[in-house]
Amino acid sequence: MGDGSEPDRGSDNISSTELSEFEFTMITFFYGFSRWVEMCMNSADVRGLKALDILVMHATHSRARGFSPNEIAATLNIDDMHLVAYSIKKLLAAGLVMPVREGRHQGYVPTEAGEAACRGYLKIREEYLLASLRHLREDRAEISHAARILRLLTGLYDQAGRFAVGDAASRRQIPPPPVRTKR
Repeated sequence: MGDGSEPDRGSDNISSTELSEFEFTMITFFYGFSRWVEMCMNSADVRGLKALDILVMHATHSRARGFSPNEIAATLNIDDMHLVAYSIKKLLAAGLVMPVREGRHQGYVPTEAGEAACRGYLKIREEYLLASLRHLREDRAEISHAARILRLLTGLYDQAGRFAVGDAASRRQIPPPPVRTKR
């Protein structure tokens, strides 16, 4: 992430050190947010789900018609469809979502238990997280600004990743060795 050099305070450009600081903050934010999502759902009396499962369930809750796995993946910016498929499988087994078919379109919607879980999650979020954020009343615009910046940075990271993969592919002479996770 970083090259260890000091930031150039006289420049308008972002330094590698500043980018490393931002990326480290995003990493810790991601895991803190994931932990919050799981604790919040546990507090709403729905246990055994990981953060991604909960976010997939919320994605099905957010639409009038059923969200297809591809739509869920696109909404959550997930490339690995098997992760979404596995979450849906867990949510089906838990009775929190059910399949719906509209013509050739197959999607998923929350069951009554899934709706109750989402309502419980929102109630816990309102009671504990929003109550904690009330002191930011005068900084509300900063929260919206941060969301806009994060959306912009998501696009920039995605674009840079595509460029890096394309560049590496054009330079690759021999295939890389396979990554082995088992002996």
